[in-house]
Parts: sequence; C-alpha cells; structure tokens
Amino acid sequence: MEAQSSEEAAIEKSQICDDENAAREDFGKLLYGCEHYRRRCKLRAPCCDQIFTCRHCHNEATGALSNPKERHEIVRHDVEKVICSVCDTEQQVSNLCSNCGIKFGEYFCNICKFYDDVDKGQFHCDDCGICRVGGRENFFHCPTCGSCYTVTIQNNHTCVKNSMKNACPICYEFLFDSTKQTKVLNCGHTLHMECSALMFRHRQYRCPICSKSYLNMSRAWQMIDREIEATPLPKEYRYLVNILCNDCNKTSTTEFHILGHKCSQCRSYNTRVVSRLESDGD
Repeated sequence: MEAQSSEEAAIEKSQICDDENAAREDFGKLLYGCEHYRRRCKLRAPCCDQIFTCRHCHNEATGALSNPKERHEIVRHDVEKVICSVCDTEQQVSNLCSNCGIKFGEYFCNICKFYDDVDKGQFHCDDCGICRVGGRENFFHCPTCGSCYTVTIQNNHTCVKNSMKNACPICYEFLFDSTKQTKVLNCGHTLHMECSALMFRHRQYRCPICSKSYLNMSRAWQMIDREIEATPLPKEYRYLVNILCNDCNKTSTTEFHILGHKCSQCRSYNTRVVSRLESDGD
C-alpha cells in the first residue's frame, strides 16, 4: 500500500509539473505580435542586424527607405536569432524561450523560422520550400507551375511553367510568397483573387498577360451579334479585315464593324484587327 501511495504521489507530482509547464508555455499567448502575426518573439534580421516582429514588418520598413540602394528583403531561412517578447532574451532560433520557458508560437517551422499563435492550418511544403496556410489536405503541389494550389483544380487547370514565380499582373506583388489568396485563370496565368475581383468590377474579362477570355463569354457574344445586325454601317465602311483571335490564336477574315469582329473559328469577339484587306476597287 505504501509503494502504491508513493507511485500515485509521483504521478500526481508529474501531472502538476506538466500543468505548470503548459501554463508557463502558454503565458502571453495572443498578446504579442504585429498586424501580420500573433507571436511571442521577434526576429533579428541577419541582413541589417535590426529587430522586427516578422519578415513582412522588415520588408515594409526597408522597402520604404529613401535610398533605393538600401532597400532589401529578408531571407527567412537565414534567420538565426530571436528575441523573446516576454523577457527580452536574445537566443538561437527555437520554439521555447531558454530563459522564461514560454512558447514563441503554437505553430513553429524551424526551416522557415516562422511562428504563429493563430491556427490557420499552417504546413510546410518541401517542394515550395516555404510554409503555406489552409491545411495540407486542401492543397497539392504542381511541379510545373511551381507552387501549391487548391485541390479543387488539381485535374482541371492549365499549367504554365513557374506561373506563381512572377508578379501579379495587376498589383505587381510577387505571387509565390504572397499572403493573399490567388486565382488561376483558364489560360493558366495567376493573379491575386482580389485583383481578379477588381478586374471583374471594371468589366475586364481578359487575362492581362495573354488576353484570353477567362469567363464563358457566349452570352456576351450573342448580344454583340444582335447589336451588329441592328447597326448596319455606311457603304464606305463595308470592307474586310484580317483578324487574330486572342482566344484560339487563329487568324480569319471578317467584315469590319465598329462593334467588334467575330472569329470564324471559335465564334469569339475577343479579337484584334491585323490588317485591312484591300479590294481591287481600292
């Protein structure tokens, strides 16, 4: 009985220690951080030896420097030192403070030196080389496009080599490590979701890179058909033009009209005039 009591006492003591450790690790959770992340440490930037809460804070500050030669971005993988936000102890990268024992972030990636106290379904993609959010089960890595995409387009998107390793064609922010949601157009080119919505509000329905239609425009083409039929042009404007279709990339010949020129191959009005076809009477 005495042995059993001692064993129970040891278990109880261990549980108390575990609870105390857990309480210590959780101290200050969600109370520290910046506008980008909730975390309980700051980073020592190896490039300029300055202290910032996160890489975005660093990049925003250095990107606004008056001297263009001093502007730079932090390489997240190169970070070696962090500073505890609770006790201000500077130390090697880890997820527990070596001095006060608090946890720097509920999510921690030792490769990206990334901390976050808010659960966003973070995961590290080895192929991308960086952390993503949204849950690993909801994404797949496309080796051709060079990035992670939502599984909803895994078997029905057009691949463009390194499509995500470019700037958004609307706002010019680099897409690959952007924190904003992205959208893959039918042509395979990528832009921010909010930039796509901005294009839609301004009635821009063509890819800003290749000019292909990114929506089903069949109803719009039917409306133009009716408008052209109801708008005959004077005789001097009735001539033929050679056109190039942005949607099917084929050339054809059609009658000139101020409202549009219809591709004879795919029936699209997303075309451009290449030349005027000269007649014998001209």
